[in-house]
This record gives sequence, structure tokens and C-alpha cells, in this order.
Amino acid sequence: MDKILVFGHKNPDTDTICSAIVMEEIQNKMGLNVEAVRLGEINKETEYVLNYFNVKVPRLIEKVDEGQEVMLVDHNEFNQSVDGIENAKITMVIDHHKINNFSTKEPLMYYAEPIGCTATAIYKLCIVNNEEISKKMAELMLSAIISDTLLFKSPTTTPWDKKAAEELAKIAEIDIESFGLEMLKAGTNLDEYSEEQLINIDAKKFEKNGVNYIIAQVNTVSIEDVLKRQQEIEKAINKCIEENKLDLFIFTITDILNCNSEIIALGNRIDIVEKEYKLENNRAYLEGVVSRKKQLAPMIEKNI
Repeated sequence: MDKILVFGHKNPDTDTICSAIVMEEIQNKMGLNVEAVRLGEINKETEYVLNYFNVKVPRLIEKVDEGQEVMLVDHNEFNQSVDGIENAKITMVIDHHKINNFSTKEPLMYYAEPIGCTATAIYKLCIVNNEEISKKMAELMLSAIISDTLLFKSPTTTPWDKKAAEELAKIAEIDIESFGLEMLKAGTNLDEYSEEQLINIDAKKFEKNGVNYIIAQVNTVSIEDVLKRQQEIEKAINKCIEENKLDLFIFTITDILNCNSEIIALGNRIDIVEKEYKLENNRAYLEGVVSRKKQLAPMIEKNI
């Protein structure tokens, strides 16, 4: 039987990696030959999780061949997926984002909900299908939920995310608060990243009405520490804009303790941002904004 690949979006985060690994276990139990893979380097937070639970990092792929069977988690937009996805055979999608620029030649299993995390959707599917949740699955799904909801502080958080986390914590035998804080803090160590790496840790590409833009995000406990590197960060952003023919790049620095963000916005369409926020020195402070999906991206879309 040919191997089926399951993966999340480029510039993978904890939900992308953990959900793919969990889906590999679920599908293989059902008799399929499925392998979790990744589309980029893992970040410090995800590295902490995999090391903590002694889980192997999925192998890296850069493209898929025509006709390759794949399952997508945590994304559906082709411009966020692997090279060659247009010609792959997509058999399943499990997601919590809007559906955009997505089509398939054949029917598929598609499950998406407006919840805080893909892992929550997988948890719900396990419950509905009476799928046993192993300790390893619980550990990874819980980590993903903590990550995507910022320990339930993000506006994307729903009652289902909290309920899933509570039940998974029992199986995993983990204290959510203490583990969650340590996990999130592990992802805020940004000193080892070059500016080019920094703006690509968690960057997602979008397109609307001919406007091509990227919204990137990093988590920190000190926005000011990151802004000390603003000049070099802007050089990296401008290089990315030129190489990718972008109209706008928004680099979001999120304070996970105080739940605020500061953005650096560059490109020939910064007017889109300035319809909502006045930029000074290419920056704007966004009080109470922590979610790209629920707060920042909809604002940008509305103003294009």
C-alpha cells in the first residue's frame, strides 16, 4: 500500500505538528499506511513539546508528486501548503480556519469548525467515533490546544477547547496551568533566530483582490526586546517583500503575558493597515490583539 502523507501548513506551529502526528496514529490504527511529515523547521515551542514527551520530529518534505495521497491538517489554502499540492490527491482535511482557494477533483472527508485549535476538532472526532485516545495522543493534543489558544487567553478559544483540554489533561496526567506556562515561555526565546528566521517562524501568506500579503507572528514576554532589532528585522522584511512580490508584510509581536501586540508593517499597501491603526516608525500598538485568525487577518481583509 502506498504511503499517505499527513501534514499542516508551511512554517509549522505546535498545532500543525502535533495534529499531524496524532492523525498518523489514528489512521494507522484503522489499517492505513500514513506518515506525518512537516513543511518547515519546527519552532522552539514545538521543540520543547516533542522533547518533553520524547516524540520524534516528523521528516521534512518540500514538495509532493502528482497523484500523491495526502491529508491536510490546520490549513486548506494551497498557498500555505506544500509545493505540488494542486496535483496531489487530497483525501481528508481537518481544520479550524476559513475555507479559501480550495478545490479537489474527487470527493473527500472534510471536517472544519470555528474553534480554537485543530487538535480540538480531532478530539471531537475521536469522541464521536469512539476512538481510544492514548496518553501520547492526549499529550500532543493538549499541547496544541494550549499553544493555539495561548492558554485560553486568545479570543479564538471556545468552550469546546477548554473542555477538550480538561479531558485530555486527565488522560495525559498533566497540570494544564504549570505545563502550559512553561511550554509557552519556551517559545518566546527568540535570541537564537536570525532576523530572516524570525519573520518566518510563523508566517502565513494570503491573497485577496490581487493583494498579496504575509502576516507573521512571534510570541514573546517582552515586545521591547524584539523591537531592539527593528532595523535588521525591516531589512529582512523588505528582502522578503521583493523576493515574493508582496504588497504588504505585517510582522506581529505578541506579548503572551499581557495579551497585547505590536506590529511592524511594510510594503506599498500599508494604507490597508492605516485604515485601522496609525503607523509611527512603521509600527502600531494593538491593545488586546493576540489572534491573527480572529482579530488581525479579518481586519486586513475588510480593508482590502
